[in-house]
Parts: sequence; C-alpha cells; structure tokens
Amino acid sequence: MTGRALSLFFRRRRVVAGVAVGLASALGAGVLAGCSAAGGASGTAGLPQRTETADVLLPTAGMKFDYQIGGGYTPPDGVRAVSRDREDEPAPGQYNVCYVNAFQTQPGALDWWQDTHPDLLLRDGDGELIIDEGWDEALLDTSTAARRTQLAEIVGEWIDGCAENGFQAVEPDNLDSFERSKGKLTQEHNAAFATVLAARAHSEGLAIGQKNTTDLLDRHTEIGFDFAVTEECAQFDECGAYADAYDDRVFAIEYEGEGEVGFDESCSAWGDRISLVQRDLDVLPAGEKGYVFRTC
Repeated sequence: MTGRALSLFFRRRRVVAGVAVGLASALGAGVLAGCSAAGGASGTAGLPQRTETADVLLPTAGMKFDYQIGGGYTPPDGVRAVSRDREDEPAPGQYNVCYVNAFQTQPGALDWWQDTHPDLLLRDGDGELIIDEGWDEALLDTSTAARRTQLAEIVGEWIDGCAENGFQAVEPDNLDSFERSKGKLTQEHNAAFATVLAARAHSEGLAIGQKNTTDLLDRHTEIGFDFAVTEECAQFDECGAYADAYDDRVFAIEYEGEGEVGFDESCSAWGDRISLVQRDLDVLPAGEKGYVFRTC
C-alpha cells in the first residue's frame, strides 16, 4: 500500500470532523460529548505551536504547503508543510502530515483485507462488497462497536507508525464513506470511529486533520480534529467555513483544470488566510510528465 493512486476522474471528497471523547464511548456509540483536545492558537512568528491542553504541534495558518501523497520529493523552495503517504518518509525540516486511508481499502490492498479481515469489509444485503467506484476501493465496516474496535487496532497501528517515523500530524481519508455505503453506514458510525482515531493520534503526540466535508463541521471540536485538509474548497465555496472553524489552519488543494474557479481567483480570495496549493490530479512527484505545483 504505497502512495494513493489518484485517477483522472476527480470526485469531490467529504469527511467527518471533530474531539476525543473517551475511547470506550466512541467505540460503543456515536454519542459525542467531551472537552476539546486542542487549543485554538494558530501560532506566532510563523512557527507551528503546541496546543495548550494536548502535547501536539499545530500547523501555522498560511504556511506554504505541498501535497505529495503520490510520492515524496524535495519540497519546492519556500514550502514548510507537506502531506505524504504513511509509507513514505517525512520531509526533513517540514511540518509533515501523514496520509492514512482510514475508512476504505487502499488501491491494491483488497486482497490483504479479504485474506486477513473479511468481516471488516462492508457488504450489501446480498453479501457483495460495497465499492467506492470512483477510486475502486472497498468500504470498511464501521457500523458496530465490535468492528470499530477491530478497525481501531489496525488503523491505530498505522497512526502509531506515523508518529514513530517522525510525522507531526495525520490526515485520515474517506471519513465520508457513509455517503457511498448504500445506507449501511451512518454519520454517527463514522463519527464514532473518527473520535477514536483522534484520541489515538493525540495519545501519540500527533495533530489530526479533518479531510474535507462541511457536513459535520459544527461537531469538529467534539470529534477532535485540529486543522483541515480540503480538496477543491474554492470550487465549492467552502474555504470560508473551514477557515472560520479552524482559525485559518487549513491546507487546501485545488486541482489543475477542475471546476470553474481559477487558481489565481482562489488565491485572490483566500491566499492571505489559508495554505493554498494547486496540484495535478495524479499528484505526481516533481520531474514526472504532467506534474503541476503552484502556490499563492
């Protein structure tokens, strides 16, 4: 399971947000209540800041960002934060965000799941796997406390690995899988699991980012997310909602050739508040044909 394989078909991603409640309650139910695990300071003098109530390092609003989940490479001049796949190495001297596909199977990993944890794959009434057709990924089953506990053991080890490898933060992807579950999953199922992941990340000294979706943005402090990683927020007029919720601690990716809002227009609207980057749809490493990288 290497870097995320992105197809030329771009589908808008959504994600559940929020803070750690207690591990047992989060695994057992979708009821989310409790105190925030992260403070609201966005940093001074352009430096990432420790939170007041949890020993995690938050990104600084507006720090120049590169999205490298398709394969790591030397960050361009001026870049101070990168996101890379969990099996990649963090970039020296950067604020490193670790990409983890937490709610669906990675491309090419379905056989491993079927061989080792077939009961954790979501199935329809006929017993057939429910697949995210846009990315050819099977959905993971977060519908019961028992399955969330088992998934937490697997994904939790990946998060631990991010910390051990030197990342400062983690972004769990596909928290919006309930939208593609044919009614088998609810927002509460995924919110409960997201809360467990936030608690695990914080326990390992990692900040955790909300990946897309404004649907549950009003609950982001309940589940435990500290910042946001968004795709196409300018195209969908959502950058303001993320910026307001996270005190501008937002890493926003716009894709070349997608949507009606040009990157220059996006920069004019949001470049002075959040971290905006334009990438190619395949998120190719530098030097490969089709590679695109622009910042405001």
